[in-house]
Amino acid sequence: MALIDRECVRQLLEAEDPDTALVFVRGECLVLTSGQIDDDHRPLVVARRRDLPESLSGDTVTGEQLDALANCLDNTARDLGE
Repeated sequence: MALIDRECVRQLLEAEDPDTALVFVRGECLVLTSGQIDDDHRPLVVARRRDLPESLSGDTVTGEQLDALANCLDNTARDLGE
């Protein structure tokens, strides 16, 4: 079962603020702005918008690209739990 799905990745890619982050909290993937990330959330950050390739922005992102990035970020989220 995937921890990070295509929709979470899409939300992160659509974020205008480069400090917006994908956070995995209590079994749920959340996209939070920098103002929503407190000290409890910081260790749970999987990736920030600024960490993702610029080529993955706008309307040109394919479902395959979203799935590939979701898979990569899913592995990162799993590594956080170790």
